[in-house]
Amino acid sequence: MHGEEPCYTLGMATTSELKLSVRLFLKAYRWRTNSPIPWTPLKKPLSDCRVAVVSSAGFVPIGSKKFDEEIRGGDSSFRIVPSNTLPTDLADSHRSESFDHTAMEADPDLAFPLTRIRELCEEGFLGEVAPRHLSYMGSITATGPLIRDSAPAGAAQLVLDEVDLVLLVPV
Repeated sequence: MHGEEPCYTLGMATTSELKLSVRLFLKAYRWRTNSPIPWTPLKKPLSDCRVAVVSSAGFVPIGSKKFDEEIRGGDSSFRIVPSNTLPTDLADSHRSESFDHTAMEADPDLAFPLTRIRELCEEGFLGEVAPRHLSYMGSITATGPLIRDSAPAGAAQLVLDEVDLVLLVPV
């Protein structure tokens, strides 16, 4: 219909929508299962919790070192995102071609919802925003260094910040 805005659908792509190279990679990839799933029950009300965001969106604060796209198997390091970071101060450095980055680049809160966490704290639903948050790059195919090194290092940062609750945002 003439003059109407285009209609966009948000959601996961079907494999038929992906590039052939990505489809072949996914077919050959050795998927891993985490068992048992690490879990710690919450010991206090949400309204008393200090909350941090951990996302695999690959966002970095503008001016920070981007994730290295040349590392075979993916850059498993993380970036600290200070609590006062605005969505407009985040840059996308995610290497994956398996999804359209347009929406999260237009609204970084979709993949790194610091603004929403701040609002929930202001409303009293959550206790307080942690002083720092973590950004990882998704699409890590060589998970050994992530599991062995950077995930425990990131968790140690959250423990230092006395974080009670983490919102995990997989991208």
